[in-house]
Amino acid sequence: MTAERRALQETAREFVRREVAPYLQHWEDAGSVPRELHRAAAKQGLLGVSFPEEVGGQGGDLLDSVAMQEAFFEAGASSGLMAALFTGGIALPHIAANGSPDLVDRFVRPTLAGDKIGSLAVTEPGGGSDVAGIRTTARREGDEYVVNGAKTFITSGVRADFVTTAVRTGGPGHAGISLLVIEKGAPGFTVDRALDKMGWHCSDTAELSFVDVRVPAGNLVGEVDSGFVQIAEQFVVERIALAVHAYGIAARSLDLTADYCRHRETFGRPLVANQVVRHKLVEMRRQVEVARTYTRSVAARHVAGEDVIAEACLAKQTAVDCATHVCDQAVQLHGGMGYLHGTEVERHYRDARILPIGGGATEVLTDLAARLMGYA
Repeated sequence: MTAERRALQETAREFVRREVAPYLQHWEDAGSVPRELHRAAAKQGLLGVSFPEEVGGQGGDLLDSVAMQEAFFEAGASSGLMAALFTGGIALPHIAANGSPDLVDRFVRPTLAGDKIGSLAVTEPGGGSDVAGIRTTARREGDEYVVNGAKTFITSGVRADFVTTAVRTGGPGHAGISLLVIEKGAPGFTVDRALDKMGWHCSDTAELSFVDVRVPAGNLVGEVDSGFVQIAEQFVVERIALAVHAYGIAARSLDLTADYCRHRETFGRPLVANQVVRHKLVEMRRQVEVARTYTRSVAARHVAGEDVIAEACLAKQTAVDCATHVCDQAVQLHGGMGYLHGTEVERHYRDARILPIGGGATEVLTDLAARLMGYA
């Protein structure tokens, strides 16, 4: 851990203690994170970590982002909070890497400054993880594309000022997909509804529809029909981020539970005096350490330029399995307190359930890893 990363982590922890922790339950109940939080995070130099300085970011790489996210969770941030606050992490990379200078100036810079909120729209009703099966169409008419279709499960889709949208500009399959930036307020573009969820309560999630929406051709990200490749290029980073979410909330839940077991007395002695409790804590710690160590290793290999698509799938699965087990045991060891709404371990328990689904369901990623590793 470099001195620069340690300083970044302390900035992140202090930000959570000051700007997040006192208000998080209110945002959970309200179902949204305020826009002011984005501006506050940007002022602290947190939104632009791992984005190049030339597009308005703070520089750094994936390892800096991992270190920062770990600190957020350590200080008490939730997975839902991170999904909402850092939604630019999935909405912007394609534009930053492949967009025109105009797109960078209109969308990347103001989002990293906290003045705009973006989202990424790939998943469609009935489509799930099948990115190559996208049905939303974009037909070229002169200097515009006319977009028709629908998207669902879109993180920050309610609040977003723009949506980086996967559309079909060519034939069937992955080769005919492009990315278009579609702005809120465009005629025919509507947020059909906000979706109520088991977890991630403070992260708004939307269904979107597009009916003859006219989008300037200049809003195309990169070359036409290059969208699938652009999306695939970001899969490793997205899956590493979700792995950090998973072991991050697991580690936080373990810390909370260990402290609770030291202070909670039953039958005249602390819970931790029971061997079965100590063994549960050790197993929780083992899974957290394995997930954290492996994920960091895969992230380092990715930064070094290695092809780690399969390993990123394994890292995500290892971490989400850890979160599922550890957060469940945290609630169990908290007893009735762990089941109460507003208890932090209850929040992490609910948030953990989306992680084996989002960013590619475990079943899909396992099959992908099998093919990449030569087992299929």
